[in-house]
Amino acid sequence: MLWTVLLALLLLQTQLSVCIRELRSRASSSLAYPSSSSSSSSSYNATQQRLPGAIIIGVRKGGTRALLEMLNLHPDVEVAKAEVHYFNVEEHYRRGLAWYRAQMPFTLPGQLTVEKTPGYFAAPQAPARVWDMNPAVRLFLIVRDPAERLISDYTQVLHNRLTRNKPYQPLEELLIHKGHIDPGYKALQRSLYHQHLARWLDVFPREQIHVVDGDALIRDPFPELRKAERFLDLLPKISPNNFYYNSTKGFYCLLSAGHDKCLDESKGRPHAPLSTQAFKKLCHYFRKPNKLFFEMVGRSFSWC
Repeated sequence: MLWTVLLALLLLQTQLSVCIRELRSRASSSLAYPSSSSSSSSSYNATQQRLPGAIIIGVRKGGTRALLEMLNLHPDVEVAKAEVHYFNVEEHYRRGLAWYRAQMPFTLPGQLTVEKTPGYFAAPQAPARVWDMNPAVRLFLIVRDPAERLISDYTQVLHNRLTRNKPYQPLEELLIHKGHIDPGYKALQRSLYHQHLARWLDVFPREQIHVVDGDALIRDPFPELRKAERFLDLLPKISPNNFYYNSTKGFYCLLSAGHDKCLDESKGRPHAPLSTQAFKKLCHYFRKPNKLFFEMVGRSFSWC
């Protein structure tokens, strides 16, 4: 009887030893070669595509690309590289927020995603759609002299037409009709900042829209970037050392981690010609709209 009990105990001990060795072997194997599902889950939790916490809504030809690239100098900011046109293009909007999120960069927890599409500012449907996406989103509006913006707008369209060997009317023919400014010219309408801003202020409180002086951003970027950091509640990480003036290009380029970056050749392109008389008419036309815009944003700008 005693021998039977001892034999049974010996067998149990042997089986227990085998089980322990097998468990140890599996544990060490798991540490050395983590499963693909475990690895992908860890990676997914580390970086994700998130909806933007800030959007540069406009204005077209106001310096939106420069502002985006400069914000991207901050280590806590990741930017969407291409204009998404989600809130102003019906085909894109119908695809839903999942599609919009898929256009965003991968970010770590705590990083801020920034998107820019200058077409949003003048699109009547955009403010309510952005609000529905995130009522707390922060908005950047970068503006410049509306007359200069109009000429730059025309210059870009002219360049695009010429590269496709398509004719295009001179600016003065599009701008002046029977000796007067034609209010129906689309590039002119984009420069009526007060009309477009009014639609955004019908939806968003003024404190959620940060106005950037585009002309000041070109002359001296750092002060405008410091204001942008404060608006986004970011720690001040961008410094004057992130910028250097490129005398060949005629504007500031960016320095980060020992690498420099300048905006592409389309920036700083010479403006299409416009007679002095037509330019004066244009400046006179913008006086009242500019005054209304200054009152809305509580500041004035040195525009023509």
